[in-house]
Amino acid sequence: MGSLAEQHKKAVISCIELVLMRRSNTLYNLVVAKLGSHYNCTIMDCYEHPEYLRTILKDVYKDDYHSIIDEIRLHLDELVNVQEIASFLKIMQS
Repeated sequence: MGSLAEQHKKAVISCIELVLMRRSNTLYNLVVAKLGSHYNCTIMDCYEHPEYLRTILKDVYKDDYHSIIDEIRLHLDELVNVQEIASFLKIMQS
C-alpha cells in the first residue's frame, strides 16, 4: 500500500486531477501536454515541483487559476489535513 507520505502524494495528485477534469477534459489534457513539453514531467512529478504546475495552470486557466486552487484546497481539506500538503498549497497559491 505504500508509505504514508506516498499515500498523501497520491491523494494530492488525485484531487488535482479530479478538479481539472471536472472543469474541462480538453484543458486538463492541455495541462498534461504542457507539463510534458515544458518540463518533461507529469502531474505526479509536480508534487515535488509544484512551481511547474503553478506556472502551467496560470498559463492555461488564466483568470480561473485562483478558483481552481480554492477548489483543490476544498477537496484536500475534506480528504486529509496534513502539514506536507499545506506547504504544497502555499507554493501553488503564490
